[in-house]
Amino acid sequence: MRATPDMPDHDQISTGEEAAHDRAAVASQVLSPDTGAAAGAPATPAASAAQPHSHGAGAESKPASHLHPEGSFDLADHPVPNGREEVWRFTPLKRLRGLTDSSAAATGKVVVDVDAAPDVRVETVGRDDQRLGSVYSPGDRVSAQAWTSFTSATVLTVPAEARPQTPTVVTVRGEVGDGASYGHTFVDVEPYAEAVLILDHVGSATFADNVEVRVGDGAKVTLVSVQDWADDAVHAGHQALRVGRDAHVKHVVVTFGGDLVRLQTQVEYAGPGGEVEALGLYFADSDQHLEHRLFVDHNAPHTKSNVEYKGALQGKGAHTVWVGDVLIRKVAEGIQTYEHNRNLMLTDGCRADSVPNLEIETGEIEGAGHASATGRFDDEQLFYLQARGIPVDEARRLVVHGFFADLVRHVGVPELRDRLMRHVEDELERSAGLAPASSGATVAGSTREVGA
Repeated sequence: MRATPDMPDHDQISTGEEAAHDRAAVASQVLSPDTGAAAGAPATPAASAAQPHSHGAGAESKPASHLHPEGSFDLADHPVPNGREEVWRFTPLKRLRGLTDSSAAATGKVVVDVDAAPDVRVETVGRDDQRLGSVYSPGDRVSAQAWTSFTSATVLTVPAEARPQTPTVVTVRGEVGDGASYGHTFVDVEPYAEAVLILDHVGSATFADNVEVRVGDGAKVTLVSVQDWADDAVHAGHQALRVGRDAHVKHVVVTFGGDLVRLQTQVEYAGPGGEVEALGLYFADSDQHLEHRLFVDHNAPHTKSNVEYKGALQGKGAHTVWVGDVLIRKVAEGIQTYEHNRNLMLTDGCRADSVPNLEIETGEIEGAGHASATGRFDDEQLFYLQARGIPVDEARRLVVHGFFADLVRHVGVPELRDRLMRHVEDELERSAGLAPASSGATVAGSTREVGA
C-alpha cells in the first residue's frame, strides 16, 4: 500500500510578461511559522541584472543574469563571497571550511575508484589535457578554486555507438577529513552511444570538484550522482552537461550524507532536439544543510527539459535549499520545459527554501512552467491509514515511501533502487523508531589518490 502527501502546489505555464508576475506569486508562498519552513524569494528578472551571462553556445547576445555571471578560470576574477550575494544567501559560508576564501590547506585525502563497464575507457590525465575545461568554466570562487587546485583528473570515454550492459561506477571516497581535497572528472559520451554512469561519494572529506559531461549527438546517458558522505563531510560540487543534437540525458542527484553539501548542476545544448530529465532526491537530518542549484540554459531550438526534485526534512536545524533556474534564449524557439520541487516536513524546527525561476526571452515556445510545494504530513491521510488499523508510525512510513517511491522508480537503475529505499528506511528509523533495512555495498576497482 502506498500513500502520497497532498500538499499545496503552485503551477504555471507562461510566456513573456506572465513569467514575472507568476514568479512574484511563488515568493508569496510562505508556510506558517510552526512548520519551520519558508519559501525563498525568486530572483530578479534577467532584464534588471547587471552581470553578463556567457553560458551556452549559439546565443545572439549575452543576456544579463546575476544568478549566473560570466565564467572564468582565473581565481582572481571571483571575489570572496560575503553571504549577501544572491547565489550565496542561503549558504552558511563558515561551514565550508575555507573553500570560499582559499584558506583551506590542501592536506585532505580523497581516493577515486573506477569500476568501468566493458568498452568504457578510463584515463588519469594532467591539467594540460585539452579536453578539460572545454564544457565548463567556473562560475563562482569555489569552482575556480577547485579548478586551480586539482593535480590530476579522471576521464571516462564511451566510444561512439557503444552500449555497455553494466553501469560504470566511480567511487569518490574521502579518507582524511582535515584539510581540503580537490577533484576533476571529465565524461565524454561519443555520438549514438548509450551508457549508465554512477558517481558515488562516500567517507569523510572537505571536497570541492568540477564534473564535465559532453554528450554526443544521438547519445543516451543516465548519470547518477550519490552524495552518501559521512556526517562530518563538506562537499561543494559543480556538474556541467553539454547535450548534443537529438541526445537524451537523465541526470539524477541523490543526497543523504554530509554536514554540508552544495551541488550545482548546469545544462546547455550543443544543437536542437536535445532532451534532459533532471531528477533529485534528498533527506536532511538535524543541523544538516543540503543545497541543490540547477541552471538549464535553453540555447538551442526544439530542446526539452524536465526537472523534478523531492526532499524530506526532520530534526531541529535541518535545512534544504533548492534553486531551479531555466533560461529560454531568443533563439530557443519551440522548446518545452518544466521544473518541480516538493518538500515534506517530518518534524518542527526544519527549514526548506524553494526558489523556481523562469527567464524567458522569446514567446515562440511550446510550454514553460514551474511548481514548488512545501508542507507537513497531511492529517487526513494519516487518519485514513490509522482508521484501517495501521499504527501511526507505520502510517508515517507509508506516506514517506509513497512520497519518494515514484521518483526512485524513474531513476531507472536497478542497482540503486533498493539502496535508495533502504536509505529512506534508515532515515525514518531515526525519527519513527522503525527498524532499518540492511545497508548496501559500494563498488570499487582501480584506485588512485587525488587532492592532496
